[in-house]
Amino acid sequence: MNGPDDTPDDVARAPRIPGPRVSADDHADLTADLTAHLAAEPATEPAADPTAGPTADAAEPPEEPVLAVAPPPPAAPPHGVLKSLLGAWALSACSSEETQAVEDHLTECAPCADEALRLRDAVGLLHSERDLDLDPLLRSRVLENCLGRRPARIPVPAWATPYDAETARLDALLRDIGESEWHAPVRLKWFEGERPVSRKTTVAGVIGHLLTVDGLVSSALGLDDPLGAKATAVTPVERTEEYWRGSFHPPTRGVREPWREQSHTLIRTVSFAGRGVADLTVTYGDFALPMRDSLLERAFECWVHADDIANAVAYPYEPPSGAHLHGMIDLAARLLPAALAGRRRSGLASPPRELVAAGAPGRSLHLEVEGSGGGHWYIALDSPAAVGSPDHAVAQVAMDGVEFCQLVAGHIPPEEAAAGQDGDREAIRDVLFAAASLSRL
Repeated sequence: MNGPDDTPDDVARAPRIPGPRVSADDHADLTADLTAHLAAEPATEPAADPTAGPTADAAEPPEEPVLAVAPPPPAAPPHGVLKSLLGAWALSACSSEETQAVEDHLTECAPCADEALRLRDAVGLLHSERDLDLDPLLRSRVLENCLGRRPARIPVPAWATPYDAETARLDALLRDIGESEWHAPVRLKWFEGERPVSRKTTVAGVIGHLLTVDGLVSSALGLDDPLGAKATAVTPVERTEEYWRGSFHPPTRGVREPWREQSHTLIRTVSFAGRGVADLTVTYGDFALPMRDSLLERAFECWVHADDIANAVAYPYEPPSGAHLHGMIDLAARLLPAALAGRRRSGLASPPRELVAAGAPGRSLHLEVEGSGGGHWYIALDSPAAVGSPDHAVAQVAMDGVEFCQLVAGHIPPEEAAAGQDGDREAIRDVLFAAASLSRL
């Protein structure tokens, strides 16, 4: 039988020979190559002609495609190497490849994962955030530790330690400020009569003021007067004005060394002088204080003016320690009856209501100071020689410790000072204004 094209029937029905195929052993993706291969094949193929000679395709087989083989992944480092990298990994000091290798290993190795957590926690302790400003009590703690190991042969008297601490804190502040900040403007504030007053100066001018007023204490101890032997000024205001006028040029940071040297000399002198020096009188012109109270008053003024300087140069500054602040408040409370009597003589306070004998209890105001250094004081209202008594209290004022000191320094008005008031309004007003009148330049 013949086919449609006159070829023998057995030849027309001969099976078709498929083309070459991609090897199935290859690991590469064969989908794209197989699709291209099938698309290249015709839908039907003509029957092979037995009389024709061999074709090119039949003569030589088609060239098989070369398939790209992916390189094998790199081998993981040994366990010992990865374990030695845990410290660097905890410090974030590994390269990206080492970090990836360590973290892959931690998912498979429980002992290394525990060790890594301990190291990471330790690193967190090493990198804790801390304030760059030194703790104001650091010097006291260091000295206390040193003196506990070997006490000083000549200790500083307890009543002189507030002055020692406040001058040291101010000196640390002055050491940190720049050259130009010594000329930063500072406005000194105080209270006179019924109104607040102020005076503009510089940081260096404030230190000059402290130097000259501390000179009154130096003179009482027989030391050199910073104004010289021919100085005629007596009161703190007169001495300060004389110093400022005598400066041919505006004071600069050069005033720091004389001031600090004088404070060191004062502390050294009262430490070597013995017990009797505590009762030595220091005269301030229109009033006088014993040496123990005078150095406490100088410590108070040193803190107040250090805070003025810190505000002028945008420097953080903390109040004194609780024990020192309590002593300053106690001194102001003891001075209040005399200040109230002085204002009464000037017609600035209400007249006394119940005069009593010296040392007897009389009408009193209960001053309650809260916070660090606080306490309770009873201020005699009618006579400076009377004794304050809780049984005779006719009014009460509650204030924060730092706020009370700001009132005594003349930095806040009396009308805005008290947080809590109860009782005789006239007595409260007289005491608050008397507290503000303790301030001066």
